Amino acid sequence: METKDRKSELSPSEEVKNLKTRPVFAVSILIIGAIALVFGIAVSISFGAASIDLKTVWTGVFQFNPDLTEHQIIQELRLPRAIAAGLVGAFLAVSGAIMQGMTRNPLASPSIMGVTAGSAFMIAIAFAFFPGTSYLGLMIWSFIGAGLGAGLVFTIGSLSRSGLTPVKLALAGAAVTALLSSISSMIAIHFHVAQDISFWYAGGVAGVRWFSVQLLIPVAIVGITLAIILSRSITVLSLGEDVAKGLGQRTRLVKVLGTIVVLLLTGAAVSVAGTIGFIGLVIPHITRFLVGVDYRWIIPCSALLGALLLVLADLGARMVNPPFETPVGAITALIGVPFFLYLARRDGRGM
Repeated sequence: METKDRKSELSPSEEVKNLKTRPVFAVSILIIGAIALVFGIAVSISFGAASIDLKTVWTGVFQFNPDLTEHQIIQELRLPRAIAAGLVGAFLAVSGAIMQGMTRNPLASPSIMGVTAGSAFMIAIAFAFFPGTSYLGLMIWSFIGAGLGAGLVFTIGSLSRSGLTPVKLALAGAAVTALLSSISSMIAIHFHVAQDISFWYAGGVAGVRWFSVQLLIPVAIVGITLAIILSRSITVLSLGEDVAKGLGQRTRLVKVLGTIVVLLLTGAAVSVAGTIGFIGLVIPHITRFLVGVDYRWIIPCSALLGALLLVLADLGARMVNPPFETPVGAITALIGVPFFLYLARRDGRGM
């Protein structure tokens, strides 16, 4: 009891100092993870309908010869696909980490909180009512949809008398996701754009080309840089609003900027790869377990581990039933659904 009383008497600044962090372990994860990511991308490039050895992959990337068919396959098809998988995985993982930190909700992630469903819904609107929309235009529609989905979930979740709890937000997210997905399907059938929209609901990076990667790179630079800048503020906010305000933090500004980062990263990810779920749920939890609760380490490590997970999931999607491809969303769901059920059961007391 005495130790509990001492903990309750800690000032906000002392609470921040007492955070459990493992910086040495975090640096090791960044180094080992970067090496694993490079190797994973190389293996991903080498595997496909036409297998290419790693030596040819090296020469195809760094000594490109346009006269060789294998080099053309590497440069035009497989390299942009692997890079896009890494970027999308990083985007979703960082978005999930920010959402969990800002809301103090262990179940928060873009796929569960309706963000990805909102993005896919607005892409369906664009296909149906604005045919011929450019790729950049689809990305903008996706950003708008991400905001719509998140807004609906938090509005519905806040209607409860007992306030927002992790499970109630998850239920609101499931309801909004089902609603937007149903409307999207109705639009797709009525306006005969089901074939175009089906890619976004299956999830994957099979058709990605360099133009898509060129759009993702500036989003990565802006979004992840801003996330890292906000990381210390998110760490403080994750301790509770009272602690954050006690330290003089402008909590509303941090939440607005964090939300902008989530919408930016998730919108870009969905516009390229569709509704790939659970990366934003699983990776931040694994990262916190490994490196502690300091978001200055959680965000970069989540980005790296998220990129590695999606690159490996994309590789696994090609290995399940070759030469056909399994949707990447199905692979990530196999990992994410049991993890989600575990978290929901653990935090069910908060209902």
